[in-house]
Amino acid sequence: MYKDALVLLLREVLNRIQFRLNQSQLEELDDETLDDDQQTEWQRYLRQSLEVVAKVMELLPSQTFSILFPVLQEDLDIYLGLQQFIVTTGTNRRLNITAEADCRRLHCALRDLSSLLQSVGRLAEFFTGDVFTARFTDARAIVQRLVEVTCYGSQISLYDVEMAVPSVLKPDLIDVHAQSLAALQAYSHWLAQFCSEVQRQQDQTQFVDLITSSMAATTPLINAKVPEKLLLSACHLLVSMATTVRPVFLVSLPAVQNVFNLITENQNHRLPQEAYVLVCRALSNMLLLPWPSLPEAEQQWPSRSTSHARLISTITHQYRLQPRPPNHHPNSECKVVLQQTLCVLRDLVDSISGEATKSRQICYQSLQESVQVTLALFRLYIQQPDVTDEVLSFFLALFQALRVQMGVAFTEQIIQTFLSMFTREQLAISILQEGSSGSKVVQKFLKILQVVVQEPGQTFKPMLPSILSLCMEQVYPIVAERSCPDVKTEMFELLFQILHHNWRFFFKTSVLSSVQRSGAEEHMENQAQFIAAMQAFGQSFLQPDIHIFKQNLSYLEILNTKHKLYHRKLFRSSMLFHFINVLLQVLLHKSHDLLQDDITLALYNMAAVDFPAFYSSFLPEFLSGCQGIDPHQRTTLTRNFTPERDLPSFSQGVYRLVNDLRFYRLCNGSLPPGTLKL
Repeated sequence: MYKDALVLLLREVLNRIQFRLNQSQLEELDDETLDDDQQTEWQRYLRQSLEVVAKVMELLPSQTFSILFPVLQEDLDIYLGLQQFIVTTGTNRRLNITAEADCRRLHCALRDLSSLLQSVGRLAEFFTGDVFTARFTDARAIVQRLVEVTCYGSQISLYDVEMAVPSVLKPDLIDVHAQSLAALQAYSHWLAQFCSEVQRQQDQTQFVDLITSSMAATTPLINAKVPEKLLLSACHLLVSMATTVRPVFLVSLPAVQNVFNLITENQNHRLPQEAYVLVCRALSNMLLLPWPSLPEAEQQWPSRSTSHARLISTITHQYRLQPRPPNHHPNSECKVVLQQTLCVLRDLVDSISGEATKSRQICYQSLQESVQVTLALFRLYIQQPDVTDEVLSFFLALFQALRVQMGVAFTEQIIQTFLSMFTREQLAISILQEGSSGSKVVQKFLKILQVVVQEPGQTFKPMLPSILSLCMEQVYPIVAERSCPDVKTEMFELLFQILHHNWRFFFKTSVLSSVQRSGAEEHMENQAQFIAAMQAFGQSFLQPDIHIFKQNLSYLEILNTKHKLYHRKLFRSSMLFHFINVLLQVLLHKSHDLLQDDITLALYNMAAVDFPAFYSSFLPEFLSGCQGIDPHQRTTLTRNFTPERDLPSFSQGVYRLVNDLRFYRLCNGSLPPGTLKL
């Protein structure tokens, strides 16, 4: 019943985003100033409009396609017809459209084509999955058209043509070309599904032609002379082909081989760093990622491994030639080489972190020498936080993705090197530069240690004392009374992971046996470190940072759920009521009211360890220590908190206690003594 209204809505939205129908209003939208989401006013308006188009597509797919495609085709015809207006004189090419009205019409048509290409890309998700076969013909028509447009754009290089009003038309032409590549990239999941479908068929011609043509249109743009917006669109498309689609024949295409040659044979390629990182990721993934739908025996791992080693060897050539200590003397050139190389290598490692073991093995084999170089050079740059940040970012990626491949001995060597370099003085220098690269370096180091302490088994258990020592004796004293929210967050995360994944480092008995015996024979080790960790958590609840408060409260609750923290003899006898006292004081002072429910739940779980002691011992003791109320009021408050054992009643009792106590204090502080009678 809403079909006609939705079709009308779709037509109206498409009309409102087109300059040829709505130019005066659209020109008023700011397309230069970025908001907090890094979007201009025009980009936000367009994105919101395209979301409406996508919603209608979800409900009325065939009607949406039949309305959108002819509108797109109209502007495409103008764009594809520009070739006839190019006049060549010697080596110069000029677009022979000069009349003001014609230039204005072309400007509107190009802006609209860019928007419509984005809308076509936004609809890509509606052609994959269960509807792939039913909508195959429409999707293939779109992809073929997009490939045709990208090929046309790359062949005639309109961004390189002289024209009237280049300040207006040249950005339009670059944007259309870039958006055609981006729209094609959006269909990479459709192409991946097409790839898996054709694996089962004899005739793969259509698929091979689409990939071959799209690569022929893409790779010539990977050139330092191409406008950066266009270059980056081409790089992103290449990454999607290598990572999402993964055709077996991709690496052997002449167009792709040209890119390999650019990176491996031409050290002076001078691509911008962002583009260089993307191209290296694409080439690495072509060689590392398994081909879908092919058995292990047909993956050609030996030859791909050799090619990958050669690729990495070329990328890291200058880096590996740097002299090692003690012969190395850092200079600005060495520093640039280190930062640029590690940025690329980190990206390559991140891109295969979730992949199969074979991919990660080959990756580490290729990187091994560069990792050794990096560890050797680390000592020289410890006083240069911007370099150290890059080094630790690289090692963090290695630990997250390749720690098994690195092996225990080398991993331990890395950690011991870091622990020896991060002295108390060095940590203080880094942490106290809050928000600086020095502070980020410490955060990365703590993140690396988080990965290490979560490793199952006994492999890294011998390192726990030194990691705990670093945490509690070196980092914590520096941050305890300071703000330092970023470093604190990572430090408490590390403390939590140490406790959670290494519980038996502190408590040898199992959870079951300790509960059954009520902790009477509980055997505990490293008690001093455990107490220090709990005191650090308790201290954090006395500070104003609500995010750290919430994080740490959830950590204690997890430790209680998983390991019965609150029931442990040491915690129950010497810490439990201290924590309850602190949390009740927080509720009284209304400093963390947003977390009221979380705090009350934690209070309930702590009190539930020994309800009789809570009601008969802790509550009177807590109220006797409360200033600003008289004995009669204390008795009333105790009596009103009925000894209930279910969560809703307990919560109600806590809220009532806190509110009544606040009320008594307020009245007693503003009225003469004895005024308030109950």
